[in-house]
Amino acid sequence: MVAVAAPRQLPRKALILVGIVLAWLVLWLLFRNIGTLPLDASALTPLHRSVNELNDAVGASRNSNPLFLYFFNEIRLVIDEFVTFVQALIAQPSFGRPVPVIGWLGVVAIAGFVSLVVAGWRVALLSIAGFVFLGLQGLWQESMDTLSLTLAAVVISLLFGIPLGIWAGLSDRANRVMQPVLDFMQTMPTFVYLAPLTLFFLIGPASATIATLIYAAPPAIRITAHAIRSVPHNTVEASESLGATRRQTLVKVLLPSARKTIVLGINQTIMAALSMVTIAALIDAPGLGKTVVKALQTLDVGTAFNAGLAIVVLAIVLDRVTTAATERRKLPRWALFGGLGVTGVCVYLSYTYLWAAEFQSDVEIGSSIRKGATAVTEWAQDSLPLITGGFKDFVTFALINPLQALLAESPWFLVALVIVALSFLIGGVRPAVVSAVCLGLLIATGLWQDAMITLASTLVATILVMILGVVVGVWMGRSRSADRFIRPILDAGQVMPAFVYLVPILALFSASRFTAIIAAVVFAAPVAIKIIADGIRAVSPATVEASTALGSSSWQTIVKVQLPMARGALTLAANQGLIYVLSMVVVGGLVGAGALGYDVVAGFSQSNLYGKGLAAGVAIVVLGVMLDRLTQAAAKRWTN
Repeated sequence: MVAVAAPRQLPRKALILVGIVLAWLVLWLLFRNIGTLPLDASALTPLHRSVNELNDAVGASRNSNPLFLYFFNEIRLVIDEFVTFVQALIAQPSFGRPVPVIGWLGVVAIAGFVSLVVAGWRVALLSIAGFVFLGLQGLWQESMDTLSLTLAAVVISLLFGIPLGIWAGLSDRANRVMQPVLDFMQTMPTFVYLAPLTLFFLIGPASATIATLIYAAPPAIRITAHAIRSVPHNTVEASESLGATRRQTLVKVLLPSARKTIVLGINQTIMAALSMVTIAALIDAPGLGKTVVKALQTLDVGTAFNAGLAIVVLAIVLDRVTTAATERRKLPRWALFGGLGVTGVCVYLSYTYLWAAEFQSDVEIGSSIRKGATAVTEWAQDSLPLITGGFKDFVTFALINPLQALLAESPWFLVALVIVALSFLIGGVRPAVVSAVCLGLLIATGLWQDAMITLASTLVATILVMILGVVVGVWMGRSRSADRFIRPILDAGQVMPAFVYLVPILALFSASRFTAIIAAVVFAAPVAIKIIADGIRAVSPATVEASTALGSSSWQTIVKVQLPMARGALTLAANQGLIYVLSMVVVGGLVGAGALGYDVVAGFSQSNLYGKGLAAGVAIVVLGVMLDRLTQAAAKRWTN
């Protein structure tokens, strides 16, 4: 009975789905541009004004309210002092000196020595070359400011994250409590952390560091908990049977056994912190991110590319050092003491002599990089307009414009009704209720039309991500040589902070919503591709061989065997693609994306739009929650 009923149920749902879409199109034609809840870029709702008033009231009482005097101000002071101390060591003039305590030569030597101890001589050479390259780019101080904020945020994140991860690894109850919180924190787009934090901690390094450590802490907690839980139960039982206390079992068994995975968590924390520090330039965080933001705002591709390249170099060095640290290495004593001695001499020289403290400005290649990037940009704009313009026009007129018109020009109640109906059809009652609540919150923010424009861009970008993910993922899943060639490129892409993606795409397509969509696709595609590739490879080889033996072509094997059996990976890729795409929405606001991304960016730069920017951040979170729950429900129903 079940085998007969199932095939009837799917066409029935498909017919209902087609009926809903057709009814929507007909009603859209009848009621187009009626009840769309538009709001001009400079207009404010009573909610936005109330938030502005709250911001003003908080600012006025910052030095008199006990909550600020003895809590928020103290936290800001402590973190400011810590960040300032790290900057004083390697980045900013301090202690009455015109240069930092440790100049460029000392920093390069320390980086090389630490890399040698934890990762070996090859990575040490990479670190030395990478840090010297930052100086040659003419971006030494900006790079050290970025590194200072990253290190400060990572230290604080690990100070809290690793103990919490150990607790979650040892306690089922603590793990159940933390997992939903961590899921929510990782679902929220990065920019959403910034607006509320500036309300309590002002714009500056303190808010940037707090936002960064909030964003970077979840990987440390989650991976540490997973590492503790992954230690074989027999090993723990053997330790306890020998009379070890819980503390001894933790220190001498669990942590050593989980060391490699915990170091991987530290690596992910560092990468997340570096990404967030560059984005936090919008709230006046010093460093390379500020250079990129200013260059993007003036469409100076050469300067943006040079700074973006520095971020990539810094990310690669930090990633390689921490990745290699997962393997135990024993350095010969002569190498250890010799390296320590050379490092000490270099630190002394950088403290004493100006030439070793301040990178010489007459030795630089940054201007050549900027000129080269500008020349390539001009060549691409002059030589490739038919290719880039044709692709841009096709996607814009075939996907972006129709979907945006359907979502943003339909009455709000019609869109809400359709989304709730689709949610019920796909996932049942619970997703429908979640969608209804989220849609109500979107209306409450006063940014319904901007939210619909952002939703359209997000859906278009996700469609492109899935097309790219399926094509490349299936290729990688079926070909080991393709996987070996493409996977390192995808790994490198995941290391790059979000800002870096905007630079070459801005050069090719100029500032527009299409540019933001393509940047989101490039940002999200590596994750989707790897998930789909792993899902295709997980399909039983015996099943694939049986299909081939029955005369199926490669195309038939892919379409009728591998993709259906990898549907769990496909739905997970769609879910993660949506989340990654949505996290790029605000970054896209810097290059003409408009809608919620523009609202958030404008809220940081114009005090009278602060309330609107905060509401836009909330709207992005609401969209993310709705899409995440809907795709999870679809994945659960499809895989079952």
